[in-house]
Amino acid sequence: MYHLKNYMEILVDEILPGMLVKENTICKCERCVMDIKAIALNRLPAKYIVSDIGEIYRRYDELGKQLEIDVMEAIMRAIELVKLYPKHDA
Repeated sequence: MYHLKNYMEILVDEILPGMLVKENTICKCERCVMDIKAIALNRLPAKYIVSDIGEIYRRYDELGKQLEIDVMEAIMRAIELVKLYPKHDA
């Protein structure tokens, strides 16, 4: 079975948890984490792929380290924005 996926969303889902572990000054409630993901993804170009499940993980090697750096940069900016302007009461 084939799947249509935004590869950037897969990368954000893989990279974000590790970055949040290192971040002690931000709320990690579901709303804040989803806001971080949304902001980061809106800053990144969509990269849709059609593949089976195993093929998705092989794509990472093809797209390279620069893509990972771009995703990390977008996540860092999103974390800063959510830290400054959380969408819930403290």
